[in-house]
Amino acid sequence: MAEQSKPQNGAAAGAPQPQVRVLGQFIKDLSFENPSIGRVQIDPNEQPNIRIEVNVNAQNMGPNVYESVIDFKAQCTVKAGTLYELELEYGSALQIEGVPEPSLEPFLLINCPALMFPFVRRLVADITREGGFPPLLLDPIDFAGLYMQRKQQAAGQAPALA
Repeated sequence: MAEQSKPQNGAAAGAPQPQVRVLGQFIKDLSFENPSIGRVQIDPNEQPNIRIEVNVNAQNMGPNVYESVIDFKAQCTVKAGTLYELELEYGSALQIEGVPEPSLEPFLLINCPALMFPFVRRLVADITREGGFPPLLLDPIDFAGLYMQRKQQAAGQAPALA
């Protein structure tokens, strides 16, 4: 009698296994500005104020091809003015097959940005250092929490049903 193979990890028999292939990673947009260079005297005892904003977006680029993008912004200010502003859009193109439709959005907005984050972190540190400032070292980002916050905001803005 032939032995039947059992699906691993609770996968249903005959269900396609998810396949993800990174087609490329890229800087989509980059801007670094020193708007007050030479005009702002920095007090060595003053701690600069750094405001950081992170968003993630995704879009379908064609059959089974998707783009996931981290939109990162940082602004560093002191009492005398703005030291620098950094804007970076870092993306990846992915070929995704076998991921169920309900799981696709969380995958593109949580898992993909988590894979790209080390590259974004390194770019941000290098750019701020090359701009003449101490490197901005980013703490890890909770993309799942960011996704849940985005979903809650969208649910709060939905019109009430009568």
